[in-house]
Amino acid sequence: METAEILQILQEGEFEVEGVLPWSSNYAFLVTMCLDGAEAVAVYKPRRGERPLWDFTTGTLCQREQAAFLVSEALGWQIIPPTVLRDGPHGTGSVQLFIQHDPEKHYFTFEGSDTHRQQLQQMVLLDVIINNADRKSGHVLLEETDEVTITPARIWGIDHGICFHSEYKLRSVIWEFAGWPIPDEMLESLAHLQMLLAQANNPLLLNVLLSPEELTAMRRRLDKLLRQKIFPQPGPGRHYPWPPV
Repeated sequence: METAEILQILQEGEFEVEGVLPWSSNYAFLVTMCLDGAEAVAVYKPRRGERPLWDFTTGTLCQREQAAFLVSEALGWQIIPPTVLRDGPHGTGSVQLFIQHDPEKHYFTFEGSDTHRQQLQQMVLLDVIINNADRKSGHVLLEETDEVTITPARIWGIDHGICFHSEYKLRSVIWEFAGWPIPDEMLESLAHLQMLLAQANNPLLLNVLLSPEELTAMRRRLDKLLRQKIFPQPGPGRHYPWPPV
């Protein structure tokens, strides 16, 4: 299905809760979304199930999941699975398309591979922009499909609830490109996002999901990437998530 069709199912479909995902640090439910005979399997993370954090405003993690998806789409990179923010069986929360994958295959199992270089570089740049505080290896999924294709399986990034803080909190396992020049086509995507964020009518609607301070900090991170034109080095301070997988 096309992204627009998936988003419509996620936004308007009826919930069928399949069960709780036991490995999540916050309450997350595997659900089937049904709309006019079409179905999509998704992950529903209700606001009420979010574990309070000292450095992120309580009840905002689901909004950050949605904001991260919007930034990914604005860049044209489709790194994050289709995600919406809506009411559900346990109240308002994020609903994200579930990616079929082998949990034994994650970033550490294909680190350094030329096959996935472009997608990983895009993920790194996205993480810098949204200030991802938790890019674990297990948050990088290699999609499984039933079809036989000649193209490599695509990579998806998940779990973006603790992003967009106004203070520097970037923690990631992906540092293999540190100091490399950012490819020209990716700089063009960054410049396009910069143009969108500068528009007075807020076409991404991030202002309803994030605070003014967080939006200002994001613009500064994006501006810095465009000035320096290189992938950032680790630090300052702690730069690795725990646990790393």
